[in-house]
Amino acid sequence: MRDLGERLDKPLLFVDIDGVISLFGFPPAAPPAGTWTSVDGVPHLISAAASGHLLALARAFDLVWCSGWEEKADEHLTSALGLPVRPPFLTFPPPAGTGHWKLAAVERHAGRRPLAWIDDAFDDSCDAWAAARDAPTLLVATEPAVGLADAHVARLLAFARTLRRG
Repeated sequence: MRDLGERLDKPLLFVDIDGVISLFGFPPAAPPAGTWTSVDGVPHLISAAASGHLLALARAFDLVWCSGWEEKADEHLTSALGLPVRPPFLTFPPPAGTGHWKLAAVERHAGRRPLAWIDDAFDDSCDAWAAARDAPTLLVATEPAVGLADAHVARLLAFARTLRRG
């Protein structure tokens, strides 16, 4: 089922949470700007820039939560980040074969649509999969202590613009 805010003419943007929106790995004495929240008793530092970045990206992409958080993404982040629509979330079957544990769910949801995927934990199977896709595909890697940054947003928006022109 597609969200009412989703348009088939927009590319998909698969958004991981840990290491993209929820930051970790920073020096404890010098955390980045953000808001602490608890998800099932686990503290998460939600990047101060995440809301603005996702709002900008939502104009060019159909957002999809691509995280082990699954339904918790919607429960804990959609309203906290001020997103205008509820992005769908992927569910992940047990990994099969040697590929990245998220690939089957991403492939199933994306079909033949152009997509970008932002994550902090790509592996070689992700690169091979992206290169083999018939539809335009962009993988954007983040550093977990920084997350989604201005340069990532600029790169993603440039990708979306090339698709509109193409």
